Amino acid sequence: MALSRTSPSVGPQSPDVTGFYDRPTGSIQYLVSDPQTRKAAIIDAVMGFDPASTAADSSGVEHILRYAETERLEIEWILDTHPHADHLMASHWLKQRLGKPNAIGAKVKEIAALWRGLYNMPDAFDPEADFNHLLEDGDTFQIGTLPVRVMLSPGHTLGSITYVVGGDAAFVHDTFMQPDACTSRADFPGGSADMLYDSLQDILALPDPTRLFVGHDYGTADRGIPTWESTVQEQRRHNVHIGGGVPRNAYIEKRTARDKTLNEPDRMLHVLQMNLRAGQLPQAEDDGERYLKIPLNKF
Repeated sequence: MALSRTSPSVGPQSPDVTGFYDRPTGSIQYLVSDPQTRKAAIIDAVMGFDPASTAADSSGVEHILRYAETERLEIEWILDTHPHADHLMASHWLKQRLGKPNAIGAKVKEIAALWRGLYNMPDAFDPEADFNHLLEDGDTFQIGTLPVRVMLSPGHTLGSITYVVGGDAAFVHDTFMQPDACTSRADFPGGSADMLYDSLQDILALPDPTRLFVGHDYGTADRGIPTWESTVQEQRRHNVHIGGGVPRNAYIEKRTARDKTLNEPDRMLHVLQMNLRAGQLPQAEDDGERYLKIPLNKF
């Protein structure tokens, strides 16, 4: 059974948030909704993808759609925080299924340019064609009556964004992890521990009670099961990487040392060439089959 958990609204301008856990990648997908209008958005939805067989499936995201239907929620937006390196994005699949707009940060254009070079695919990736909205820092829109503000939060990637929804919820993706787990890695192409430190500080400047919803969790030896909600106050006080006012240089040293111990995600080179197209599979070739291009010995 899929692991999911709802963080209920606490009053006006406070969304309901349900997180759906993707066990193979440790990713959390979110359904955020306005209790007043029943309008909703899906954030960072995951398509199933097996790197061994390169087979994709939509069972996980279909579970979210069934939940939304049961709760009588109307999905207005398909949102992503960045082009993910560890899972296949469901943005394109949802856009085709629902006929609703999809969005991501505007700096995805710079990320696409970077990966064109790494894949040696000079004509690949056109984010303006594959996403309806490329969101800039400070942009705003609505989910029902709930205002949404976009914060540029680079570091994990050069174009990651945070969605601040209503008055008390922020979707902080691969910046923070849970307080007992640390912060997210910053060693992917275009990433920077220095930029990530600034992004973390910007998030910590939100009001103390703001609920923070992270992009990943893998459990810990102490608590076992995955969790994905904390508050600004909890992160500021207790995050094992940055809590208690760790200075910039100390954080960068700790983050960089940790990153040197990490392997690349096993899906990264497969999924990024699709995620830079909103998760679209490659076009079929003249034999009817689809193919990925995987650079060898590059990383």
